[in-house]
Amino acid sequence: MSSVSSGSSSSSNPKSENIDPVIRNALRYTVSAKEYKLLHRYLISRAPAVRKKTPPPPRYEAIVKSKDDYNAAAIRVSFRLFVSVYGALRGWEYLIGKLVKRTNTNKTKPRANPSSSPIIRLSGSLGLILLFHRLLHRFFLRLRDSLLTDEAKAFRRRNPRVARTLTSRLAPAIGASISGFLLAVSPSDQLRVTIAIYVFTKALEHLYNRLENKGWFQERPWWFGSWMIMPIACGQLLHAFIFDRDCFPEAYGGFILNRSPTYIQTRPQDYPSHIRWPESFEIVDGLAEMSKLHWPVFVSPILFPSKQTLPATLTSISPVTDSTHPAIKSLSCALLHPNDPSCIRTYITYWIQAFPPVTQFFTLVFAALSIPKYKSFLTAPMSSLNRLAKNILKMSVFLTGAIGSTWGSVCLFHNLLPRNVLPTQRWFFGGFIAGLWAFLERKSGRANFLYAARMSIDSMWKVGVKRGWWKGLKNGDVILFVLSLAVMNSVYEIDPKAVNSGVVRKSLGMLRGDGWVDRAAGAISKAQKSNDIPEETGNVQSNSGPPH
Repeated sequence: MSSVSSGSSSSSNPKSENIDPVIRNALRYTVSAKEYKLLHRYLISRAPAVRKKTPPPPRYEAIVKSKDDYNAAAIRVSFRLFVSVYGALRGWEYLIGKLVKRTNTNKTKPRANPSSSPIIRLSGSLGLILLFHRLLHRFFLRLRDSLLTDEAKAFRRRNPRVARTLTSRLAPAIGASISGFLLAVSPSDQLRVTIAIYVFTKALEHLYNRLENKGWFQERPWWFGSWMIMPIACGQLLHAFIFDRDCFPEAYGGFILNRSPTYIQTRPQDYPSHIRWPESFEIVDGLAEMSKLHWPVFVSPILFPSKQTLPATLTSISPVTDSTHPAIKSLSCALLHPNDPSCIRTYITYWIQAFPPVTQFFTLVFAALSIPKYKSFLTAPMSSLNRLAKNILKMSVFLTGAIGSTWGSVCLFHNLLPRNVLPTQRWFFGGFIAGLWAFLERKSGRANFLYAARMSIDSMWKVGVKRGWWKGLKNGDVILFVLSLAVMNSVYEIDPKAVNSGVVRKSLGMLRGDGWVDRAAGAISKAQKSNDIPEETGNVQSNSGPPH
C-alpha cells in the first residue's frame, strides 16, 4: 500500500506533468519502471553526474505511468527483439566479412541501402510478429470475454456460427497466428523457407505428442517411433544428391563426401600433376550418368587397351578407371573401389578407415555439449562418462553405417538386380537402407531425425518445382508459417505438455505475453493471471482472465 500511495503522490507532482509528451512516450517505450529502478540502483546511483540529471525511481514511475501500459510493454519487448536479432546478425556478418577479406583481397562489395538490407528486414519481421501476436492475442481474449457476457446474448442468437467461432477456446490462439503473415517483411530467401519448415515440423511434432497424450498410439509396436522418418528422408536426400544437387544442401553433401574413404577416390600422391583427376562431385556425377545408362558393364583398359572402354559421357572419370583391377565387372565398382574387386572387403575396409575419425568428431561435439552439465559429472563422474561414451559410440556407428551403406548399396543392388531394373530409383532404396541405421538412436535421436526431415522437405519441394511436378506458390512459405503457428498455438493452449521443449513453451509464452514462463511446469502464478498491466513479460489476459 505504501508503494501505491507513494506512486500516486508522485503522479500528482506538477513536475511530472510538465514533462514533454514526446520524452514521456520515449521513456515509456524504452525502459519500464521496474527496470529503471534496477538501473538506478546499480548504475545511475553510482555516478553522481548522471544521478543529478536523472529522475529518481518514484518520479520516473509517475512519468511513464499510463492507464494501459500493456501496449508500451509489448513495444518494448518487440523493439528489443529487433535490436538483439539485428546485433547478432550484424556481428555474424562482420566476422564472416573478416574471414573472407583474409582470403580475398579483391573488390569490396558496395554498401546496400539500409531500407533494403536483409538483416534489417528479417529483424523487423520478427519484431513485428512478436508485437502483433501479443496485441492480437489480447484483442481476441477480450473479444471472447465480452461475447460471453449476458449483454451479448442477442448477438450470439443472431450470429450463432460467428459467436461459436469467436467464443471458442482456441479463438485467441488462432487469431494471434495471423501475425505470422508479417514474415513476408523478411526477404524471400532460403532463411525464410528454413524458418517456415522448422515451425511446420515442430507443429507436426507437437500435434503428434498431443494425440499420443490422448492415447491414440497406446498399442503401437515396440519398434515404432520417430526413427522411421530417417529411412524416407535419407532416401529422398540421396536421390536428390545424385540427380538434383542444386536442390540439396551443399554443406551436407560435402560432409558425406569427406567421410567416404575407400569409395570416393582422391588423387594419388604419385599421380602426375599435369594430368587432371576428377573431383569428388564429378565422381558423383559419373554415378548419376551410369544410372541413366542402366549401369554399363566395365571393359578393362588393361585387357583391351585399343578398345573404347567408356561411354562418351563418362570420359571425365577415365583417370580412375584406367588403372582399375581387371577382375571388376561393373563400371560402378570400377569407379568406387578400383583397386579391390571384392565389394565386401571394400565395405569392411571402409569401416576400419572411417569409424575412428567419425568417433573423434563426435567426441569433440558431445564433450562441448556436456560442458553446461558439468555438475552431473562432478556428482556422478563414472555414470556420466559411461553415458557420454555410449552416446558417442551410438552416433558414430549410426553415421558411419549410414554413409557406408549409401555407397555399399550400389554394389548390393548390382549383385541382386538386373541392370535395367530400377536403374535410377535404386538410389532412393539405397538411402532408405542407410536410414535404417537410425534404429540405434531411436530413443534419443528425434532432433536429428526431424533435422533430416526438414532438409528432405525443403529438397523435395525444390525438386518438384524444378521438374514441374507442382508449381511454386508465391509466399507459400509465409502461408505455411501461419498455419503451423496456428497449430502450435492451439496445441499449447489445450495441452502445454504436448510441447515437449521447455524453450519452445517459454517462447510461446513470450509470444502470448505470459512471460518467460513454463505453463507445463505451473510457472504462471495467480497474480500474473489476474494482472492486466504487464511488465516486459507481462500477461496478455484481460482483466477477468480468459474463461476455460
